[in-house]
Amino acid sequence: MFREMRRKNQVLSAEESIQILERGTSGVLAVSGDDDYPYAVPLSYVYHDNKIYFHGAKTGQKLDGIARNEKVSFCVIDQDQVVQDEYTTYFRSVIVFGRARLMEEKEKRRALEILTARYSPDIEEGQRSQAIDKGLSAVCMIELSIEHMSGKEAKELVKQKEK
Repeated sequence: MFREMRRKNQVLSAEESIQILERGTSGVLAVSGDDDYPYAVPLSYVYHDNKIYFHGAKTGQKLDGIARNEKVSFCVIDQDQVVQDEYTTYFRSVIVFGRARLMEEKEKRRALEILTARYSPDIEEGQRSQAIDKGLSAVCMIELSIEHMSGKEAKELVKQKEK
C-alpha cells in the first residue's frame, strides 16, 4: 500500500525515525483540502506511543479536512544544512502516514498532559494541570495513529555514520 523508498541506503531505521519524532517540536500536517487541493499546515506536536498529538481551535480548515478524509500525512525535518560548495543539502527527515481523529472530551486531558509535559517540563505538574483545566473546553485535540513511517537522510550523512 505504501511505496518503498528508492534509495534504500539512505533509509533511516524505525528507531532513528522515532528519535527524530521525539526530538522534534514542529512539523507539517497534510490533510485533504477544499476543492481537492491538499492543505498542509505547520504545527507543534508531541509523539507518544506510536501516536502524534496536536492541539488547536475547534473549527478550521485542518478539522474540515480531517472530517472529509481521516487519512493524513505528517512531516518532520530534523536537519536541513545547505552545503553550497557541494551543491547539496545535508538533510534528515521523517514522514508518517496515518489516520487522524478528533479526541473525545474524556480523552483530551491525557493528551494535553503529555503535550504540556513536553513543552513545559520546568513548570510544576500542578500548574500545568491548572492550565489544562482552564483551557480544556476551548481546545481541540487530534490524535494521529501512525500506520506507516519512513525516514531518510542525505547520502553524506550516511557516509559520516559509517566512519
